[in-house]
Amino acid sequence: MPKHNPHLDDETLVQEEQETKKPPLYKVLMHNDDFTTMEFVVFVLIEIFHKSEAVAVEIMYAVHHKGLGIAGVFTREIAEAKINQVTNLARAHEYPLLCTMEEE
Repeated sequence: MPKHNPHLDDETLVQEEQETKKPPLYKVLMHNDDFTTMEFVVFVLIEIFHKSEAVAVEIMYAVHHKGLGIAGVFTREIAEAKINQVTNLARAHEYPLLCTMEEE
């Protein structure tokens, strides 16, 4: 049987909470070019980035008029996967659509 220790009765054990650091997020950027059609950009935004048609059209116009549009913000791994999906789909349709990412 363990001995009773009166000094331990008054002590409170404090467990420090460890703060979880959130992973950095990355913007997936779509770049304008002279060959990829607006319709294909909208298609990609709907199919790969799961945007509504209205939002996809807004982003497409940003790409068309400003030269760049933000398709979404993701963790690094997801951003890289989305860029690969876009690149593969664009190449399969013979478009040079370029997507890049930058830390938010």
